[in-house]
Amino acid sequence: MTGTRTEPDITAVCCGLVGTLVADDGLIERSFAEAIATQGVVAGTSAYARRMTQVHQARGKSPADVFGTLFPDNEARAQAALLAFHRALADTIRRTEFVSLPGAVAAVRELAAAGVAVCVLTSLPRQAADQIMSSTGLRRRLSLTLSAEEVARGFPAPDLVLTALMRSGSGAVRELAVVHSTGAGVESGRRAGAGVVAGVLTGRHPAARLRAAGAGHILGSFADLPRLVLGGGYPAGRQVPALTEAIVSMPAQPAFEHRPAGR
Repeated sequence: MTGTRTEPDITAVCCGLVGTLVADDGLIERSFAEAIATQGVVAGTSAYARRMTQVHQARGKSPADVFGTLFPDNEARAQAALLAFHRALADTIRRTEFVSLPGAVAAVRELAAAGVAVCVLTSLPRQAADQIMSSTGLRRRLSLTLSAEEVARGFPAPDLVLTALMRSGSGAVRELAVVHSTGAGVESGRRAGAGVVAGVLTGRHPAARLRAAGAGHILGSFADLPRLVLGGGYPAGRQVPALTEAIVSMPAQPAFEHRPAGR
């Protein structure tokens, strides 16, 4: 490859779904809110505000891990809330018209044309992810999709990224680019040793959170990725101009320990 880029040659891109390729309209937070309400934690209370802040900070982690954090001393409540989350999410997906983010489909096509596999890694249930990808027309354009349900540990553990490495046929982990809109997704790429780890500002986590998780690049959107990995890219650590849409953020909270999903 040519250009000013100093990154290794990339043979596969591992990216998130909602917030990275597909617009994040808050459906995940709404599903979490409905789920915790079934456990008596309702809007307008300090307990609700505290748990929704935890949900925001935990974006990218598997729902099972999130509910384990929300109800750390009561596994029965955590499991009941998880079941309620799956029901709420499925109902919301049925009623939602999803759209891919501007330039995302074109970027996937450009990467594929250059021989770079594009793999979606998501913490959403497999059925939910398939429905979203089918409704946006992304599914047929992707080389691989993986859900946290298919590995022992979800984000921020490196399992999803390393499984994608094996299934995509890439020769080495340094040939992977991991691109995500959440701190957990970015951290997974860093922990796996991916050659390029980038955060995108089209999701719920701000640039500072993505950098703290290990992002070497901050992109305005997935549409900026081909320039980075195919040549003529950006120096490590440089922030690419972001999209003009407002990015929703909440005050940073202390990091909490990753809990095994218990699948």
